[in-house]
Amino acid sequence: MVYTRKDVSTLTRSERRRLVNALLELKRRGEYDAFVRTHIDYYTPDGEGGLRAAHMSPSFLPWHRRFLLDLENALRRVDESVTVPYWDWTRNRTPTAVPWTDDLLGGTGRSSDRQVTSGPFAYGRGMWTIKVGITETEFLTRDLGRPRDSIALPTARDLEEALNDPVYDTAPWNSRSTKGFRNKLEGWGPGRGAASWRTHNRVHRWVGGHMMGGASVNDPVFWFHHAFVDLLWSRWQRRHPGARYLPAKPLARGDAQRGRVVARHQRMPPWDVTPDQLEDHSQIYRYA
Repeated sequence: MVYTRKDVSTLTRSERRRLVNALLELKRRGEYDAFVRTHIDYYTPDGEGGLRAAHMSPSFLPWHRRFLLDLENALRRVDESVTVPYWDWTRNRTPTAVPWTDDLLGGTGRSSDRQVTSGPFAYGRGMWTIKVGITETEFLTRDLGRPRDSIALPTARDLEEALNDPVYDTAPWNSRSTKGFRNKLEGWGPGRGAASWRTHNRVHRWVGGHMMGGASVNDPVFWFHHAFVDLLWSRWQRRHPGARYLPAKPLARGDAQRGRVVARHQRMPPWDVTPDQLEDHSQIYRYA
């Protein structure tokens, strides 16, 4: 039966409570930390050797679609009424807007150490200790909007450049691809600093704290953010009927990216699934 993912700002009080409780239960069971480990393991940048499945590659979108489905299935085993909501950061744009409320994700971190002290995922509540990460910090951190070096969330207008591109991805199939929907949405731009962080990447930077880097899954907003990214992929598909995931075939011998990116019908680790099999989600879920 097809279920619905909602805008997080439309969740009822009961839906918020059920979602939070399901996330906390996965954390209590140790299942949530396994998701953090998986994302760290597959966060392979351009500068490292080997296959790039999760980031800086065409499979960024199908990889995270499957990752979201795994988390959603785990949540629904706890409470079958729960689905992953999406955070539309083009509309809910301030550190006090949804989802940064006490009954959902809590707010920003305190100025001294960025520790989140409000909401159900605050370290002081005793139910959300960081156990898997890049540092030894045990408490969740955020720096919403980065007040000391502020940046703004992407706007709907910012997204249009990505949504208007009719091609899914292009060579060199990494963070330096200047054409193609995938990297325009993933958001690797030229140069350094805030100007180079676009769309999806800029949102990670705007949240700050644990959302910056491979251990970003430690902040539950990761899922709300990527559900919106997934929705944007669906919108792009509707805008460009017939457009498909690229590359369609494994890259030619001698291509520097051969063996580093996943083609349409190749297995996408850590699952036995191909990007082709994940292009259509209409038989599993829809977006409200």
